Amino acid sequence: MDRRTFLRATTLGAGVTMARVGSASLSPQYLAGRAVLPGFAPNPHAGWRCYEVITRIEPQRSEGVTRVWVALPSMFEANWQRPMGSVWQGNADLMRMVRDRSGAEMVYAEWSTRSAAPEFEVVSRVMTRDRAVDFGRPSATPLALPEDQRKRHTGATELLPIDGIVLDTAQEIVRGARDDEEQARAIYEWIVDNTFRDPKIRGCGTGDIRAMLETGNLAGKCADLNALFVGLSRAAGLPARDVYGLRVADSRFGYQSLGRSGDVSKAQHCRAEVFLTRFGWVPVDPADVRKVSLEEPPGNLSILDPKVNDVRNALFGAWEMNWLAYNDVQDLWLPGDEGPMLPFLMYPQGEDASGRFDSLDPTTFRYRLTSREIG
Repeated sequence: MDRRTFLRATTLGAGVTMARVGSASLSPQYLAGRAVLPGFAPNPHAGWRCYEVITRIEPQRSEGVTRVWVALPSMFEANWQRPMGSVWQGNADLMRMVRDRSGAEMVYAEWSTRSAAPEFEVVSRVMTRDRAVDFGRPSATPLALPEDQRKRHTGATELLPIDGIVLDTAQEIVRGARDDEEQARAIYEWIVDNTFRDPKIRGCGTGDIRAMLETGNLAGKCADLNALFVGLSRAAGLPARDVYGLRVADSRFGYQSLGRSGDVSKAQHCRAEVFLTRFGWVPVDPADVRKVSLEEPPGNLSILDPKVNDVRNALFGAWEMNWLAYNDVQDLWLPGDEGPMLPFLMYPQGEDASGRFDSLDPTTFRYRLTSREIG
């Protein structure tokens, strides 16, 4: 196949028009220099931002068939994320968009044994806007999820059981809470107080919350600590979900640990949400509180440090959207593959006749993700 072959999922040209419309709501301060803002206070009124992410993959030549899957930012949430389409090109024998059974979108590419130098590139654009729940303005009537969604977001998964020690821990944490908001806040504060970020863990972690609780080792990264929030919330009867994505820009609040731009090959980040009857889906991110405590200069900040406290107060109910969401799918089977199940999909995936590539090592898998703000 001609290496210049170029396939379109949706037109990016239409997306650029959307970006121009969205940028009209940006404040003059924001447009005039991306100045660092005081404190940490994500604000939806700051307006929409548009990002372009390029994933380039050049896997090693194989004696057999080589296959690759690249996640697409497929979550459409009218208030905070609007995908604008993706395009892809390369010299693969087969390139197409596929979905897993829960709806996560990805691009699949396949090279036969004849391919001398496999190469593949995916370009995605997405608009995002900060999230911030106003807890002083609850819904006048109780909100509810459709029954199928409630069942999905309160159920157990392979790595998120909701019985045994998980259930016992959740019940102890929420004892005395009067409503679902107090329950969710109690779980959030418990995680911030009792967990730690472990920089030695590869990637974002695995999210094996039963093992964390049974061993008493509550150290981890975002896919561990935020999964713990989701699992404990579900055990307490609260709908909750992990959301898997990628940091794509520096933090405009000046937090070095909470942003990434340019080469974002290792900037994957998992966040969490909980559904509350007076507010709907509420964003949370206790893992980033612990990340700030460990990594924000000069490092190893006390949990009582003002920098940490600002983030702690904000990240129950807010996200800075210098980040895009791929999907909220757990226990995922790659379409068309008979290999092992994935706990989640953020990183590019690939395999050849010898087995799966190491998705956490872009240098040996040979992939690179880059991001830039546009529009």
